[in-house]
Amino acid sequence: MGQRPKDLTPYASPNHYLGAEMRAWRVQRGLSLNKLHGIIRYDPSYVARVERGEQAPSPTLVMAYDRAVGANEALVRLHTSILGGADVAALASGHVANAGPHVANSRTRVDAIPDAQAVSEEEGISVPCRTSDGRIIFVSVPRRVFLGGIGAAAAVGITGAPLAQASQAATRATAPDRNPIEHLQAVRRVLIDSDNLFGPRQLIPKVQEQINLITGMREGTHGTDRRRLLQMQTQFAELCGWFHQDAGDHRAAQYWTDRALQWSHGAGDPDLTVYILARKSQLAGDMREPVEAVDVAEAAEGTARPGSRLAAVAATYAAHGYALQGETTEAMRAYDHARELFHGVDPDPSSSWGVWLDDAYISVQRARSLSVLGDHRAAAEGFRSAITALPAGYHRDRGVYLAREALALAGSREAEQAAVVGMEALAIGNETGSARIMTELAQLDTDLERWRAVPSVREFKESLDACVLHEA
Repeated sequence: MGQRPKDLTPYASPNHYLGAEMRAWRVQRGLSLNKLHGIIRYDPSYVARVERGEQAPSPTLVMAYDRAVGANEALVRLHTSILGGADVAALASGHVANAGPHVANSRTRVDAIPDAQAVSEEEGISVPCRTSDGRIIFVSVPRRVFLGGIGAAAAVGITGAPLAQASQAATRATAPDRNPIEHLQAVRRVLIDSDNLFGPRQLIPKVQEQINLITGMREGTHGTDRRRLLQMQTQFAELCGWFHQDAGDHRAAQYWTDRALQWSHGAGDPDLTVYILARKSQLAGDMREPVEAVDVAEAAEGTARPGSRLAAVAATYAAHGYALQGETTEAMRAYDHARELFHGVDPDPSSSWGVWLDDAYISVQRARSLSVLGDHRAAAEGFRSAITALPAGYHRDRGVYLAREALALAGSREAEQAAVVGMEALAIGNETGSARIMTELAQLDTDLERWRAVPSVREFKESLDACVLHEA
């Protein structure tokens, strides 16, 4: 006989109230915690603590839970009210979770969106794990555990001066002798440079600190200053989405990229909105959602200013979406179109977005698509050319391209060279914790299985095995 669920005390605190509403929705839908876990992939013990009011939920959990139980954003709005300072009495009087359709369909003002909350320590970080049957899969390890143990070695390399500067930013951003916008821009540059060198995992809390900081700063400003702060908040949210994407947490990446898109409409920077749309297409490509990748990219290109780089960026990501659908002709036509747009770019653009786009970037994305389409030899050549031309500062991106080159080499049956290149990628992947690198290497591990007797292949597989967790 199952254990009787613990009685809830919804009026003990706002979080207790939210937890009780969440459980009520779940029970009404006939879902056990284990069945819910099969839908949203959050640890049942974490969800149980949230339902009992013993732990505050993260925004991403509430959004996933709300979708799973079909609450039509009622739980999201309830959580938003709590983050905005609502007490139990206010929550009970409004009873948002049981509100009618007119409330469920209401639109939230951009300036009413709550400040971003740090990811819960119980939320997972994706890490590679060797299963008992030899496969490498990605599992979710609680952030608290990762930072306290598994990730300790990775943390050593990224606690130096750049991150120390970023960490101190929160206490100094409002100093009277500083221009807050210029200071936030400098912090963002430090975070981007650190990501290129060390990967995203230790940076995620830092970027979320800045988002929370800017939320507080906006409360004391008006007019143009407030709008410029919202622009910075949007940029940090987009960056947070990118960090989660590289860390392999696509659900969190979607959350922050969607939040950035929401904020961008109030920020008054149309180019920023287009850029975030293009980034959503890139994320959809990583998630292997081709229809979304194409549709969002085409929306971005259609919205972009004529002559801006952003149209070419969007066309590049649309091309990969076509490749994921197996549409070779459309994909290659889209890459040609992206090059045409790039070569027609205004040489003195007013927007700084997409300045990294060049012929080499389009070529490396085309190589990735060629690999998806089965032309592995051409893909390997494309990756090698891109790696040769890559500036020294793009350390993590070099690892991504090396891993993809290795996979293309394996596809063209060049196992020994694939293993050699894979070893180079593994060194960077292990150093940065980039899930984009490790995902490709996990596939490479599978593809090289038939050549495991080759010395370089055996060395690669043993080295990869030493870098991943193992199923108990």
